[in-house]
Amino acid sequence: MEVKPDATAEIDSPALARLRGAWGAAIREVSRFRGEESVVVEAGSIGPVCRFLKDDPDLRFEMLTDLCGVHFMGRDYAYEVVYHLYSFKHNRRLRLKARLGPEERIASVTSVWSTADWHEREAYDLVGMVFEGHPDLRRILMPEDYDLHPLRRDFPLNG
Repeated sequence: MEVKPDATAEIDSPALARLRGAWGAAIREVSRFRGEESVVVEAGSIGPVCRFLKDDPDLRFEMLTDLCGVHFMGRDYAYEVVYHLYSFKHNRRLRLKARLGPEERIASVTSVWSTADWHEREAYDLVGMVFEGHPDLRRILMPEDYDLHPLRRDFPLNG
């Protein structure tokens, strides 16, 4: 079953209301499914939005639990970077997304959460996303001289 995000979803959680108040212009979509909140933000704002989510005392998303890259074909965007955040203080989770065109790059969030280092390297290696400002963006799983990205939808499946 396909679930379409509801861009007009009511923001009733304190975290989403606070985010909307501070970064409303950067928010593209908001959705809630089975109690999980997702927010799509403008890719150019990802660094400051992440810093805000971590440092704001009413939010305190101090842990980046995962970051992954997804490649799409046949959409108005080619990539989506997905950030899974957790607040120990408030026992809250938030899924943050940023969408990119085929040649677009996105800012690294390693200065916000140091664990983003390896997550971003993996997204670069397997999907081909480039994270501007990453301290050591190189392959982490595939050989350095490998020129393909195995988790892209256009990856060749036969010899």
